[in-house]
Amino acid sequence: MRLKLFLIFTIVFILNTKAAILIDTLDINQVPLTHWKETNNFRLIFTQNSFVNWSAGGNNSISGIAKINIKRDYKNNHTVWQSELKAYYGLNKEASRELRKTEDLIELNSTFGYRNNINSKWYYSAKFNFKTQFTNGYKYPNTDKPISKFFSPAYNFLGVGSEYFSKQNALKIYLSPLTNKMTFVYNKLLANEGSFGVEPAVYDDAGNLVTEGENLKVEVGTYIAGEWNTEVMENIIMNNKLILYSDYLNKYGNVDVNWELNFDLTINKHVTANVGSHILYDDDVKHKEDINNDGKLVALGPKTQLKQLLGVGLFYSF
Repeated sequence: MRLKLFLIFTIVFILNTKAAILIDTLDINQVPLTHWKETNNFRLIFTQNSFVNWSAGGNNSISGIAKINIKRDYKNNHTVWQSELKAYYGLNKEASRELRKTEDLIELNSTFGYRNNINSKWYYSAKFNFKTQFTNGYKYPNTDKPISKFFSPAYNFLGVGSEYFSKQNALKIYLSPLTNKMTFVYNKLLANEGSFGVEPAVYDDAGNLVTEGENLKVEVGTYIAGEWNTEVMENIIMNNKLILYSDYLNKYGNVDVNWELNFDLTINKHVTANVGSHILYDDDVKHKEDINNDGKLVALGPKTQLKQLLGVGLFYSF
């Protein structure tokens, strides 16, 4: 009898132990449920030219652009929250010429969306965007007087609207009938000149300063944004982003345009190539030229701004 009880007790003990080990093993290997997706990328793009006894001529040059992109995406049935931080900076050095800036950006984007139906692709959305630069900008070769600085300008957009998001087509369309745009110009000299659309300083007939220029311009208008990502060919990703804005109170219908088109070519895990263009038009950003050859820049009016990029670089995701 005692032997039977001992055997029964031993079998029950072994079974319980195995069950406990199995449960613990499952707990250890189980992937925790999360609604967050994290993306951290660092990219270094560079170009270089070198000439030795080259009969056609040419100047040695080297340039590089560092890009950091940090994204945090949250999605849970009815709610999405997408945030992104961009930090870009680039320099170029050519023989017998000063070091010049080629890229300079600090940008923060955040979009919060809510939908009533989990099958719907439309969200009630609130969008925030902030943008400025790291260092002084110049009208080269004149480096005596900067034409832009950190927080001069800085742009802030805050609005509410509706956003269409199709994960299948990698397409986003955001429509906002009510978006506040604020332009900051905290450098006193640039503010006094009325740069980037702020109210300029007031001077008397003798040239004495009466009232300093404003550091802030506030606008309210319509904001439309669209973004499309797709693989056009194997290992070639296209990102097409367009932003349109028009102020209700100042020349409504005069549209600010911000259009970026980039192609990322993946060579291998850590080597990529990039071909891109960036077009800007802002009626408040006046083109400046030294028309009298006296070193003084004169604001002539707004012009379409164009930037192009072609380079090969290193890519690292962390």
